[in-house]
Amino acid sequence: MLKRFSLFASACALFALPVFAQEQKARIRVVHASPDAPAVDVLVDGGKVLASLPFREYSEYLALPAKSYDIRVNVAGTSTTVLQANPTLAPGRDYTVIAVGRVSGGSEPLSLLLLEDNNDEPIPGQVKFRVVHGAPGAPAVDVYVTTPFEALDSRTPVLSNVPFKAASGYLSVPIQMYQGRVTVAGTKTVAIDTMRVPTWGGMIRTIVAVDSTGGGAPFDVLLLPDRN
Repeated sequence: MLKRFSLFASACALFALPVFAQEQKARIRVVHASPDAPAVDVLVDGGKVLASLPFREYSEYLALPAKSYDIRVNVAGTSTTVLQANPTLAPGRDYTVIAVGRVSGGSEPLSLLLLEDNNDEPIPGQVKFRVVHGAPGAPAVDVYVTTPFEALDSRTPVLSNVPFKAASGYLSVPIQMYQGRVTVAGTKTVAIDTMRVPTWGGMIRTIVAVDSTGGGAPFDVLLLPDRN
């Protein structure tokens, strides 16, 4: 009887493993960071998955089978496609796609920025931050992370001379209260101030610098909740 059960269990394992692999999905979310673009619809393989996403807003993660996709960004309520991409999504991975740049063109035309996320849990006592320069109206920047209202005079930036469309790696820092400030590269002139940012165990955030509506200053940030 034990032998028959072992054979049955082995057969179940043999058939269950491929099924599990087939069901493992990728996740992707969309961020609208183009300051002069209207609200948009997002289509995946011809089907609308997001409707009327406005500037400075973002979706939750959407679970999709792992494969290549035709992703199109249309002016909301129309068939006018303004952006298109064909990413291949890997099983068990997370992605963030950001619409950046200006519809009006110039030196920073409208484009899609595809990032692969790392939502593996931080080590105990730490949190993870990632920074994305998504503000076409801002020059290259330095990024400071300090305790709240700490003077920057003697501080060194954690990221230096970050250009538009650049994304940092994940920065691991201890759990505590922080303040993030973004300055014009090489100066202490603050362009963006997050004020107080509380943190807690397991937290991961992506910080995206953005223009004001229409473009240019005053600049701000989107704090994307990657995990926890």
